[in-house]
Amino acid sequence: MRFQIREVECVSACNRVKGGFPYLWDLNAYRGCGHRCRYCFALYTHKYIKAGDFFNEIYVKVNIAESLERLLRSKSWNGEPINLGGVTDSYQPLEKDYELMPDIWKLLIKYKNPCTISTKSDLILRDYDLIMELSEKTYVNVASTITGVDEKIRERIEPGAVSYERRFNMLKAFKGTNVRTGLHIMPVIPYLTDSDENLDALFEKGSDAGVDYAIVQALNLRGETKVTFMTFIKELYPEIFDELLDMYKTGYASTDYRSDLAKRAAALMKKHGITGEYAARRAGEEKAGEKKEYEQISLFDKNI
Repeated sequence: MRFQIREVECVSACNRVKGGFPYLWDLNAYRGCGHRCRYCFALYTHKYIKAGDFFNEIYVKVNIAESLERLLRSKSWNGEPINLGGVTDSYQPLEKDYELMPDIWKLLIKYKNPCTISTKSDLILRDYDLIMELSEKTYVNVASTITGVDEKIRERIEPGAVSYERRFNMLKAFKGTNVRTGLHIMPVIPYLTDSDENLDALFEKGSDAGVDYAIVQALNLRGETKVTFMTFIKELYPEIFDELLDMYKTGYASTDYRSDLAKRAAALMKKHGITGEYAARRAGEEKAGEKKEYEQISLFDKNI
């Protein structure tokens, strides 16, 4: 697929994250994303730059590495964890051509800076050696968002991303290393991907891949995302349109639904020996040999 590419220079490599996250800073090498996930929560962000199509008009921050080094070498920087790609996937299709991430990994290695990353691509394995080198120096968390096991559904809801199987194989590549890995089952789409069979299969594959933890999160629908997603549902899954429309009168699934999902997920995670705890390091808050636990709050839902 051809994208409208806009090369830009950023003023700052990282944005400070407010509230609840196990990291304080977020770095996005791109604006817009070619994975074209129908449920993408970040569609609204293009309005800030008066851009058009979030999925096809991609902004590439060509000076991201230079900007990052200015931050990491500054006297005010405390070596705090950086999340790589909280709004747009760092390994979306254009990364194959622009190769922004290797320089970012090299800087994190140089300054021994901890990081987390979640991606729907196995292109991250291109930089495997760099990630392994960083993991010898500090904390590295690699996760993948995987919503199901049915490829027919995946091709519809995440048409620009790689197959589910390739994502599990990517996670498995880090099995037994210093890299902490996670399975992000989010969003869970009511009536489409929320069955016990789908969740059980996901946890089974996650266990086989050796993931250290899993996060399960119900779909949220707000603003432009709700319009885009419900239009998609009406066209391709009309049989569940009315039920979803009724459920999402507000931006969130009901408390009862989310509570039931959490209980079902917890039972299946226990069955497969997967924890829901996300451990991350914050500079200056960990003594030698000790790990501090932090609650992981999804970018999809900060109200749970």
